[in-house]
Amino acid sequence: MDLIYIDPPFATGADFSYKVEVGKHKFDKEPTILEQVAYNDTWRQWQQFFYERMIIARDLLKPNGSLYVHLDSTVGHSAKLILDEIFGDVAFQREIAWRIGWISGYKSAAQNWIRNHDVILYYTVSPANYVFNPQYLENPEAGKRRGGSGKLPGYPVEDVWNGNRFEHALTGSESLDSIQIKSFSKEKTGFPTQKNLSLLKRVIRASSNEGSLVVDFFAGSGTTLVAAESLGRRWIGADLGRFAVHTTRKRMLGIPNCRPFEVLNLGRYERSHWQGADVGEQIGEYYDFIVQLYGATRIQGFNHLHGIKGDRMVHVGATDAPVTATELDLAISECAEGSTLALDVLGWEWEMGLNPSRKDELAHFYEVDVHLLNIPREVMDQKAVAAGDIHFFELSVVELRHEQDDRGLVVEIESFTPAVDEYMAKKVGGAIERWSDWIDYWSIDFDYDGETFVNSWQSYRTRQDPSLSLISDPHRYDAPGRKTVVVKVIDIFGNDTTRELTAEVE
Repeated sequence: MDLIYIDPPFATGADFSYKVEVGKHKFDKEPTILEQVAYNDTWRQWQQFFYERMIIARDLLKPNGSLYVHLDSTVGHSAKLILDEIFGDVAFQREIAWRIGWISGYKSAAQNWIRNHDVILYYTVSPANYVFNPQYLENPEAGKRRGGSGKLPGYPVEDVWNGNRFEHALTGSESLDSIQIKSFSKEKTGFPTQKNLSLLKRVIRASSNEGSLVVDFFAGSGTTLVAAESLGRRWIGADLGRFAVHTTRKRMLGIPNCRPFEVLNLGRYERSHWQGADVGEQIGEYYDFIVQLYGATRIQGFNHLHGIKGDRMVHVGATDAPVTATELDLAISECAEGSTLALDVLGWEWEMGLNPSRKDELAHFYEVDVHLLNIPREVMDQKAVAAGDIHFFELSVVELRHEQDDRGLVVEIESFTPAVDEYMAKKVGGAIERWSDWIDYWSIDFDYDGETFVNSWQSYRTRQDPSLSLISDPHRYDAPGRKTVVVKVIDIFGNDTTRELTAEVE
């Protein structure tokens, strides 16, 4: 990795709640128990939490790599000591002051000195051998000092944003030691800890080159990734909050000519206790645990059936792999052989080609009623388990139709039924006028290669234009053959539903 920029949690009032918009209505989506516990635990043990991650960051960076850590006065002093220990105090380059816009109403409420800036601690792996590209004002005459008429000399500054130059109130030569940026309201996504694009562009330009790999372990609203993509850098982002991932993905779609990217569910690391549970006593404990949480009774003597709940058999998917169509086939056939005509399949993840149509084909062939249900992440949280706050929900269902004309293909969403808990269904349901209101956006890979989803077309809602097209633009194929088409539908809560189609192109 060439550059790591992080804005880790450091404000005690932060949480993972967000507002869901349905038409003109807004609803508060409270954080899951897992998100609450994850945040609270890391805050109470912040120094250890930060220390462990900075060791990983140091090991992942290239010998000439750079690290920027965005903090405030709450933990900045602790972070500096930790970073000095891990990187060495000789690797410390600058403490950068980032002025938080122009403070207004807060001034009258302040009891003492007004807090108007955060700090960014800048380290490099090597104290002398690192990438740094000075940034200079293209047109010095475009900038004016606040309260003065003097022209700015050729200070290193950020480029043009929205057609206007930023004003600076500094004396002497300006560098990345101090950054002052005015309002960025036009970029606002509604994410509480969002940073502005100009700040991240300046950091990325200064400490990386085109093609470099930029990483943000606390992606939040995705500003680091948006800046990296727009500047021709490769990038990796990660975040615990589902809304953060949802917000980031939607922002990426708005970048002209955005390169293909994948959203990967790394939740299997939350299930690390069960990793490698494929034989013997440990796998038995895993099945016992999940079956009990589902309210079923554990059974023995079957190859692919693990429990029974009323008149329904239960199959539990593996901890570190998606439930496959082959696995489903084996479970259904074993269920039919035992003359049980109902089956619930519990899974963490699902094979790309395993959709409701495929499930219905198998169920119809064996004459078995089959339900597919997600195992919620909360099962790995002891507090949620103890509170009995574990709910298994069926997968969202999307029905599609497609029309072909020679080498042309159009896809339409005919219906969508989201997988939501009873509480949110009641809270939001009143604002849902038709089924499409549950969809925030959808995208299509018209020629899926079996590995990487390439976003060929998409339709998504924005605050300026909340409408959503349910029919894709026509796609033209250059060559004939059998084409695999993958459709991703993302609901208003950020949940993915994937559907696969096959088209024969002449």
